[in-house]
Amino acid sequence: MAFDFKKEFKEFYLPPKTPQIVNIPKMKFVAVRGKGNPNDEDGEYKAALAVLYAVSYTLKMSKMGDHHIEGYYDYVVPPLEGFWWQEKNGRIVPGFDYSDKSSFNWISVIRLPDFVSKKDFEWAKETAALKKNLDCSCAELLSFKEGECVQIMHTGSYDDEPTTVELMHEYAENCGYELDFSDTRLHHEIYLSDPRKTVLDKLKTVIRHPVRKL
Repeated sequence: MAFDFKKEFKEFYLPPKTPQIVNIPKMKFVAVRGKGNPNDEDGEYKAALAVLYAVSYTLKMSKMGDHHIEGYYDYVVPPLEGFWWQEKNGRIVPGFDYSDKSSFNWISVIRLPDFVSKKDFEWAKETAALKKNLDCSCAELLSFKEGECVQIMHTGSYDDEPTTVELMHEYAENCGYELDFSDTRLHHEIYLSDPRKTVLDKLKTVIRHPVRKL
């Protein structure tokens, strides 16, 4: 049976609808950075997703070809994730102005198994580019430890997230934590629903914010 990150690490991918503090270990991702409204049909975001999935599935399906990845095991491609922020005068600002999605900055990612090496990643980029006739040069292999965070399961529209975020922040404060945003610690979302197939009020999104103990 294929390894499923969501099932094996439920504390990271299937949190309750009430806030909780978690410590996120080091993980490896395929990542694409960009800016702009994610709803624009011809925008950077939609193009980034095509690259992310092309590289991710090329690595997963390497077992069917001639490229051997040391330590490979079959797995389910994990869900899409995103790190988001807005800037003012070159500095990250707290919260989001949902009326100005064109100013969104993002790093879209899909988790990779730890066995994926830099060499394997470059092979996947080249192979995906040839097979899909797609420019995959924007994809990067990203590895980092997110550390202590507060997280919650949000159900509903993305535009309704502020109410859930407020609940999450209040919980963190009551537990003796403060928010710890920086240019490397960002608003994090994990998308468990396909917005093309799910009604807005049923969308499930993990929201995660960096914190530190007071």
